[in-house]
Amino acid sequence: MTPAGLLTYADTMHKHLLLLATTTGYQTRIFAETAHKLGVRCTLATDRCSRLEDPWGDDAIAVRFQDPAGSVNELLQAHKQRGPFTAIAALGDRTTMLSALFAEQAGIPFHPPHAVEAARNKFLMRERFRAAGLPAPSCARYPVDEDPGKLAHQAAYPCVLKPLGLSGSRGVIRANHPAEFSCAFERIRKLLDDPDIVRMHDEQNRFVQVESYIPGAEFAVEGVLTRGELQVFALFDKPDPLEGPYFEETIYITPSRHPAPARRQMLAAVKRGTEALGLTQGPLHAEVRFNEQGAWLLEIAARPIGGLCAKALRFRNRVTLEEVILRHALGQDVSRMRLTPQASGVMMIPIPKAGIYQDVEGLDQAAATAGIEEILISARKGQKLERFPEAQSYLGFIFARAKSPADVEQTLRQAHARLRFEIATEVARS
Repeated sequence: MTPAGLLTYADTMHKHLLLLATTTGYQTRIFAETAHKLGVRCTLATDRCSRLEDPWGDDAIAVRFQDPAGSVNELLQAHKQRGPFTAIAALGDRTTMLSALFAEQAGIPFHPPHAVEAARNKFLMRERFRAAGLPAPSCARYPVDEDPGKLAHQAAYPCVLKPLGLSGSRGVIRANHPAEFSCAFERIRKLLDDPDIVRMHDEQNRFVQVESYIPGAEFAVEGVLTRGELQVFALFDKPDPLEGPYFEETIYITPSRHPAPARRQMLAAVKRGTEALGLTQGPLHAEVRFNEQGAWLLEIAARPIGGLCAKALRFRNRVTLEEVILRHALGQDVSRMRLTPQASGVMMIPIPKAGIYQDVEGLDQAAATAGIEEILISARKGQKLERFPEAQSYLGFIFARAKSPADVEQTLRQAHARLRFEIATEVARS
């Protein structure tokens, strides 16, 4: 690695990165800019080509993530005409299956398709974990058009209802008795009828999964797998209680403040979970709960952390998580990559009420809070905002860095308290 962070000419002259993404937002641009910084040719494949500005000088490849088997040919054709591609990066859950299918046929290292399928299917994931002897909640799957009143009297309480095809805790609801179960089921059914979700053509979105509720603190794990060997970059604490009825994530802080034995149990569970799913090569993001019974895997995704949360992680020599992931995809050894010693964290700014976003006050005061690195407001003026469990975005992100995890948490909360969001009530149209 050169001091400037660039790969050598010999490293880059035959490297061509294929970047798969469902949007051209912040995360996609950061990965593309990182590829440019590394001196690597980058081509984008997306299902929203009409919204591209083509900042990399290459026309994006049009694909259909809802039909990964049918879209492999488009990538194979581009592989011959524009390539060959020598590395692949998948952003977001919906891109991973097409990435795996193409990588398998093109001979590019990546997680195998059967493993990605299990990682994307919450029901199949539970079955794989249970078969591997990992602690797992009781679990059942029902078509979305089932009678919730009938199902409510079959469930054990408390339980959690979740749509199979969505991510980021969207649509996840806790129920403590039959009346809450019926209400939650109907609410998820209404969410899955949203035109944007229907257009995904994802068969999983026609099912609701019901699981027994797992108490305990929640954590996230970020890392990569290299030929099946897990390398953990960060174990995040989630200090806010995620007990329901909804599970909106807010704060991630690393390093974890939990005792070393608990941390070891959680990381061991993630390792066993990757083996149970069959994941072998590429990034992963895992969610874990921990209680007196030990570590419980909520899920393992075959992709990096979403949104802008990766900015909370900084490796030595000011290397970003995006750079580490791309170096890994390009075949470089990243086993010596280590985070800087300072504690760090991110707050995904929660939406206080539904309505139309107007403006934010107190941004300068919040940014001046000692320890704050950056505040990014991603909501756009005039944007319609929804609260969890229907919401699929946040108002923005607050990033902090300090000597200790406790200081990071305090800093994030202080900065957030100084922000005042103006959200107009949406007037129903007649």
